[in-house]
Amino acid sequence: MVGSGAGGAAAAKKLQGKFHVTILEAGREFKPFSFSLSALEKLKKTGLFFDEREIQLLFPSMRVQKTEDRMVMVNGTGLGGTTPLSAGNALRMDRGLKELGIDLDDEFEELYREIPITNDHQNKWRDTTKRLFEICREMGLNPQPIPKLGDYRGCTSCGRCVLGCQYGVKWDSRQFLKAAQDLGAKLVTGCKVLKVVIENGSVKGVQAQKGFYPADIVILAAGGFSTPVILQNSGIECESRLFVDPVLCVAAERKGSLQNKELSMPFAVQREHYILSPYFDYLSFFFNKSWRYPASDTLTLMIKLADSSDGSIDSKNIKKTLTDIDKERLHEGVEISKEILSRYGIRKDDIFLGTINAGHPGGMLPLTRQEAETFHNPRLPENLYVADATLFPESLGNPPILTIMAMAKRVSKIIMERFV
Repeated sequence: MVGSGAGGAAAAKKLQGKFHVTILEAGREFKPFSFSLSALEKLKKTGLFFDEREIQLLFPSMRVQKTEDRMVMVNGTGLGGTTPLSAGNALRMDRGLKELGIDLDDEFEELYREIPITNDHQNKWRDTTKRLFEICREMGLNPQPIPKLGDYRGCTSCGRCVLGCQYGVKWDSRQFLKAAQDLGAKLVTGCKVLKVVIENGSVKGVQAQKGFYPADIVILAAGGFSTPVILQNSGIECESRLFVDPVLCVAAERKGSLQNKELSMPFAVQREHYILSPYFDYLSFFFNKSWRYPASDTLTLMIKLADSSDGSIDSKNIKKTLTDIDKERLHEGVEISKEILSRYGIRKDDIFLGTINAGHPGGMLPLTRQEAETFHNPRLPENLYVADATLFPESLGNPPILTIMAMAKRVSKIIMERFV
């Protein structure tokens, strides 16, 4: 198993016992962000923060890369992949898979039994969030609370959901990893896989920086940025179809809004090509010069876009630009967000934008109707599978964790049927 995030952990838990599972994770043990945000806010005023990649010096589990046109790409590199850095959203987003004839009902039901999911957390919302929710409802936008992975009765409203929950409230894939280890799975951290070793059309194992790991079956779940690179290094070409779910925040000064102390993404407005959600964007706050107000006085709405699958990645760089239609849809989201904030009492001229960043890559080995039963692309050796967002046929424009885990469970079932 290559990768310990949503897909890798779900597959490892499912397969351990039927197989002897070894999980190879490029990152180290995950540790929540430990720095005082108020101290960093003072340091920000010195002008020392000028490049988003500096965040890795403060938070090694967060990796930031930039595309050729300087779009900021974010992913997790510690144990648990990106899940400890997520907002903990538990949205089922499989409409595109259903259109291919893929029914994951059983897998989702299995996840609902295994993971505590919180649907009612409105009692934790601050007044700012409650008012934004009401405005969206008054505008006919049909806002809905987002179900969360975990038991939020113990939530302290610290606002650090995407920096690693320090209180064990938010569920992440490390809990599946522990369950797999309790059953005998082996976990190796700090182990970056370079390529899959193939002989006579069959996988023999993987080559990592630490050496060669033999295997009868290999599952790549290293994430939408890393899995395609491993495949390409192995002589297996992917498609130039990278999507990244770009995020753009629309913000304004609002004294005492305290959104930096709010549950990340408490509710969402679902539009055809994007969602809107309250979200405090730390990358924009620390590195975007327009974000000059105190964190406690900065009110923001996130636009998360289902972008065009127009990009690629290799071992050297990420090629990704926003198409004209992407820009049009982002502009539409910005205008709706401005209207929401204006109804909150903010002048539209006082509204400013954040830095476009993205952290949900995928789509470079997309499932087709022909693979609806097998979940296995014909260009792969028979004992090599993929179990992450690389399989998505298109951008979700939504949090993908729950759907990735459902796909990984299906891949695991197929492997057990074929090889046990």
